[in-house]
Amino acid sequence: MAITMTAAAEQHVIKHLAHRSKGVGVRLGVRTTGCSGLSYVLEFVDSTEAEDKVFHCGDVKLVIDPKSLLYLDGTELDYVKEGLNEGFEFKNPNVKDECGCGESFHI
Repeated sequence: MAITMTAAAEQHVIKHLAHRSKGVGVRLGVRTTGCSGLSYVLEFVDSTEAEDKVFHCGDVKLVIDPKSLLYLDGTELDYVKEGLNEGFEFKNPNVKDECGCGESFHI
């Protein structure tokens, strides 16, 4: 099982961790919500739990809980800027369909 992060995403996280002056990386997970069933959760991590799976992406730790890892295996986290819009993009090969607004997905 593997999760990856692009250089653009890594640099964005590094910048925000430096601004926070603490943290070891980011936690990527899923939660039940939305019209299609699941949505992504992304938050800063100050410490890891014993059961967490940690992926080292350059200078950033990407932390995943065991339940979310089943849905996220093979995902690439990217940070994209298009015109005035910017944000994280999840390239998850397991997604079968997304809702119309793009806020949730199912596997």
